[in-house]
Amino acid sequence: MNSLLGSPCFLGAFEGGACPDLIGSRDVRRGWRARPFGMREKKLRAKPLETPLRVVLVEPEIPPNTGSVARTCAATGSALHLVGKLGFRIDERAVRRAGLDYWPLVDLHRHDSLDELTEGHPGARWHLLASEAERSIFEADVQPGDALIFGKESVGLDPALLAAHPDRVYGIPTLGPVRSLNLSNAVAITVYTALAKLGALDETFLADDAIGR
Repeated sequence: MNSLLGSPCFLGAFEGGACPDLIGSRDVRRGWRARPFGMREKKLRAKPLETPLRVVLVEPEIPPNTGSVARTCAATGSALHLVGKLGFRIDERAVRRAGLDYWPLVDLHRHDSLDELTEGHPGARWHLLASEAERSIFEADVQPGDALIFGKESVGLDPALLAAHPDRVYGIPTLGPVRSLNLSNAVAITVYTALAKLGALDETFLADDAIGR
């Protein structure tokens, strides 16, 4: 099994540029602003949904994508469900070495299959994200507790699964001729679109910074 999550370079691009292979030292100096020890900043917040959205990654392959998705889930109060075989480790030692200070904030669930996910959360409606979809995710009637399901980076969701649920397949329209969006970007767009439609972002407030950068 791939142990990239256990590498000090895992998520370097997301965590202040710790990995020189991902971000050069010049970019690190430009992109990271130190603040005095003990100083806290106010951050713009919104109240989480009482019943969170469920972000489901089926057999994710690339560690930084899942790390970025986990951060989005922590930032939005969404639950993260990892289904099937993973292309990396998520044990405590690997997470600690990767420097994922926000990992304790993630409501993480592991499932061997989508059937197991359904057994554990029978009321969660599925929204299947696929690049070959004919309907936009912006048209979807997403409700609190629903499952936003994304496939692996290389091939997406199983075509048989999409064929079995044609009325639940959605995509993110692109304006340029690219094959698809990056997985973590697709998740962020989908989650924040759903939150906006649910009115979860209508009322905002300032609160103390909690953890990490």
